[in-house]
Amino acid sequence: MTPQDQPIAEQSSSTKTKNGLVAGVALIVIGLVALAAQLLDSPNLGMLILPTLAIIFLAWGLITRTFGLIIPGGILAGIGLGAILVESDLTSQHELMQGGVFMLAFASGWVLITLLSVFTTNHLQWWPLIPGGIMAAIGGLLLAGDAGLKVLELSEYLWPIALIVVGLAIILRRYIRPS
Repeated sequence: MTPQDQPIAEQSSSTKTKNGLVAGVALIVIGLVALAAQLLDSPNLGMLILPTLAIIFLAWGLITRTFGLIIPGGILAGIGLGAILVESDLTSQHELMQGGVFMLAFASGWVLITLLSVFTTNHLQWWPLIPGGIMAAIGGLLLAGDAGLKVLELSEYLWPIALIVVGLAIILRRYIRPS
């Protein structure tokens, strides 16, 4: 019997059981990581809490085919990766480099949401690429140094102007129709 053939009461019971199991496992894993970080007195182990939460949300979303769980999973994955990279020896102590690396890692979480959306919605959700693309652009500009900072400073004035132009275009398109 396929899930579509099951009566609604059985589907909700099956879903509740699956969600309860995943939630229980999630709490146990989070508790184990937090306890290990305290018992081993390791601040680096504490850095694994966000990636652990990300894996839990992503696995939960994939198991239950719930796109709504993939979203926080991807966001937590990007933030967790960014935090780990900023604290690692891979980035210098230069704040712009750390900020750029963090933003690129955070953007990767949004890309992950798009990629995993196929498994939960049966089609590609492209909208997460909008915030991800903005974050990646900012991260790339931060890594570019002074030239990137000048572009960011210039963008302070350009994005409001772009919004005004797009708004005017929408209004004019509505009222001016080609004959």
